[in-house]
Amino acid sequence: MADRLTQLQDAVNAQADNFCNSIGVLQQIATQTKFPDRGSSNQSAPQTSQEDFTLTFASLIARCAKDIDFLIESLPSEESSTELQLASLRRLEQENSDAATKLKEVIGRGEALLHRVQSALTDISQSQIEMQKLENDPNSVPDVL
Repeated sequence: MADRLTQLQDAVNAQADNFCNSIGVLQQIATQTKFPDRGSSNQSAPQTSQEDFTLTFASLIARCAKDIDFLIESLPSEESSTELQLASLRRLEQENSDAATKLKEVIGRGEALLHRVQSALTDISQSQIEMQKLENDPNSVPDVL
């Protein structure tokens, strides 16, 4: 649900941007009005197709409005909220139980592997001690298992 609320907030922000940008474009393409108490201005509005801007922003605003409507409709209703939460909790509890079982299995395998590694390290250590004895005393005979 938090995901949907974030998406809804993003869509509302996008719609606000669309409105702001469309107003900016309207200000750019609007024809100038002469006021009697002001001097005349020789600046002219840019020659762009007003119809292009109208269609562009109309489609952006309409598409964003549809997205907002969809997101609002996809939010859980108050009536089913408790039922959905209980079902979601049951599902999460089952997933948690399954994950705990897998974790116990992995820990068991890890501990068995740790014992094997420790045994191998002990064997390596014993072999190194034997090798040092041989290096220090060339007349000694190694212990054979």
